[in-house]
Amino acid sequence: MSRAAVVVIVIGAVAVVLAAAPWTVFDLDRFLVPKELVLHLTAAIAGLLTLRRMRPDRLLVIFLILSAVSAALAQNKWLGFRALAISASSVILFWAARTLDERKLVDGLAVAVILAAITSLLQAYGLETIYFASTRVPGGTLGNRNFVAHVAAFGLPLCMLAALRAWRYAPGVAIVAAALVLTRSRAGWLAAAAALLVFCVLSLRERRLFAVLGFAAAGAAAALVLPNALHWRGRNPYLQSATGVADYESGSGRGRLVQYQRSLRMAAQHALLGVGPGNWAVDYPRHAARNDPSLSDSEGGMTSNPWPSSDWVAFVAERGLIAAAVLAIALFALARRDAALLATLAAAGLAGLFDAVLLLPAPALIAWSAFGALCSGRLQPADPAPALAPGRLKPAAALAILIALLGAARSAAQLVAMDLYATRSHRPSLERAARIDPANYRLQLRLAHGGRTRCAHARAAHALYPSAEAAAAAAQGCKE
Repeated sequence: MSRAAVVVIVIGAVAVVLAAAPWTVFDLDRFLVPKELVLHLTAAIAGLLTLRRMRPDRLLVIFLILSAVSAALAQNKWLGFRALAISASSVILFWAARTLDERKLVDGLAVAVILAAITSLLQAYGLETIYFASTRVPGGTLGNRNFVAHVAAFGLPLCMLAALRAWRYAPGVAIVAAALVLTRSRAGWLAAAAALLVFCVLSLRERRLFAVLGFAAAGAAAALVLPNALHWRGRNPYLQSATGVADYESGSGRGRLVQYQRSLRMAAQHALLGVGPGNWAVDYPRHAARNDPSLSDSEGGMTSNPWPSSDWVAFVAERGLIAAAVLAIALFALARRDAALLATLAAAGLAGLFDAVLLLPAPALIAWSAFGALCSGRLQPADPAPALAPGRLKPAAALAILIALLGAARSAAQLVAMDLYATRSHRPSLERAARIDPANYRLQLRLAHGGRTRCAHARAAHALYPSAEAAAAAAQGCKE
């Protein structure tokens, strides 16, 4: 069972990197939804295989319970469940990975990180495919250059640990470093710097350390020197990004400050349980400043992104102060004098201060599996099973697995509806898609412009995003 669980998680990590759909009309969701399906299936199968040995943490159980209550009270319950399922699957993977062979699992996760970097580099050096995003390049199959940077930053310690043990992983360190440089992600660079500092300080006695660092330096230098297909503005774009790391007076830095301030005001009004997991985008427009950079330029009353530019702002605003504090304590409790674990935690935590990281399926699968593997105490598959968790916590693990399975079904339904929307134009097919996925705002809004059922779809769209101007306009004159 343990060996099978390792295989499942490693295959899931590779699949979550590669999973993408060709429907460009859906922009980010064509990357996120397939990856969520992989995350949930991986967590559910690995959880079932390791349930007998699993030792659920009280703090993480409390976090999931608070998240579930918050989701049940959210304005958009579909988004609430979607975000809850990602959290449940993440926690399951952590509990499962903690019972498995650390070395095999870390090596497999390192391969997934290297693969994510390779897809980014392929796009950076000119490969074109429908499965790469045409914006936010070089995002590769993750769909966004910042997502690649986050995975590269917290995945770098995993690759370095694998390289210290087996030399064949050393070129992978160079590949990840090169991709990290080309993303020009300031959050990713800060997180990687923190990870490198922690890892190197705690690994000074390793004989191969400086050789592995040499590979990382070579990869970064090659990225700067070799010509690529990226078209950055400015004469020295990488130097510009490096010098602007701490710039919060202009550009995206100032936008983040405005967003954080408004989001925390929103959180203060819902301090106990937040506005609901995944519901930041639903509630934020009511609190946004005039000309707020977080609002969409093309869709009035909607945000540009479905999440805030910070994991921790999202947890506080969406799930409340208590849930965010419980999660922070749970992660802090994992810290121990282990170079790779501390470096991975530092990178994921720091990147999450400035961007969405653990909120997203691909980083969540890889990071939470790594957390569990690295704090496993290096249990071997042949070791006797640890004592069973207290009876009152075992059902919580089983319920989390059930949520993961429901999350997989929900993601599959979303994919079917997205396919119908992107490939069919006649109304009966779109109506069927809306029945399959009632939470598809774009689909509901499209059906709200004509037909006998126009008002039903207009009201559905308005209920999903009450601040959206297009939905409000479509619902005018439609009585309940």
